[in-house]
Amino acid sequence: MDAIDIKLLELLQHNAELTIQELSKEVHLSTTPCWKRINQLKSNGYINKTVSLVDRKRVGANVTAMVSIKVNNHNQERISVFAKTIQHIPEVIECYRMSGETDYLLKVVVSDIESYDTFYKNLIEKVQFLKVTSNFAIEEIKSTTEIPLTKLEQLSKK
Repeated sequence: MDAIDIKLLELLQHNAELTIQELSKEVHLSTTPCWKRINQLKSNGYINKTVSLVDRKRVGANVTAMVSIKVNNHNQERISVFAKTIQHIPEVIECYRMSGETDYLLKVVVSDIESYDTFYKNLIEKVQFLKVTSNFAIEEIKSTTEIPLTKLEQLSKK
């Protein structure tokens, strides 16, 4: 991993539709070595997949909720059941098992409060909880998929 690889990751995170010619120009390489580096980044697991980010409001996903879940049983079977259940609920776009007082934190997108209620009823029917707390976003101040590469930059300078 060197400065060129890091720059390619930054560029691709910002806009994965850049052509190989545009990327090559930005990192000062000819197209073939640039293409090879990108493929190497993919094969080494630095790039997992390339996706299109959909504008959630344009598709009617107007409400974002952060859902904190506390469970009463932490055995491995329950953790597995919860994880499998969440995988099949499309409204959950992020899910984290947490430390501290919250066991799971979900980011949920739905069209409206009625849709959230349907999601909530579906969720509590499938998994047993001790406590569920929902917080609804009023305003989105920052939303990005770009991962900071500061650590890679520091390591490449050594």
